[in-house]
Amino acid sequence: MPEQGVPDNLFMKFMYTVYNAVDGPITWVRETIVEPNQKVYPWYHQKFRRVPSIDECYTDDPVCYMEANLQYRRDRQVDEQVLSILRQRFEHCVIYEGPDHMKKCKPLLDIYEEASTNWFIKYGDLGGYHNVLSAYMKQKHRMIWERRHGPVGSGVRTEVKEAEQ
Repeated sequence: MPEQGVPDNLFMKFMYTVYNAVDGPITWVRETIVEPNQKVYPWYHQKFRRVPSIDECYTDDPVCYMEANLQYRRDRQVDEQVLSILRQRFEHCVIYEGPDHMKKCKPLLDIYEEASTNWFIKYGDLGGYHNVLSAYMKQKHRMIWERRHGPVGSGVRTEVKEAEQ
């Protein structure tokens, strides 16, 4: 409605009265009941609480296993989106800079390569149908390998073989 000053005529006075009779209770309910009881976060920023990871679950607790698996899937989706954003930033930099992109886009490439290496360390070689347990076993086997032989990709240490004999 326009500014509610002094109505010009009797019809406008009637219209203001009807408007206030309809809108008044609705505005009162919204301002005194709805807005104080609303949650503060926007709908697209839903925050899930962190559930126990698979190493904290008991072996006979299927609910904990399911929650850990769902948390693992959410984490994987987030990691994939981060990797996708980093790749897009590098590709846009290459397109924008043209032939001189190797000097100016090198920091973005380094960040992307490090993130993709970390993604592959965590999720690579698990196959199409994997779950949190197979990822946990991969992590465990990698830690055992690194304890025995050093970092992956550095070759097998020979002093370990001599000490075992």
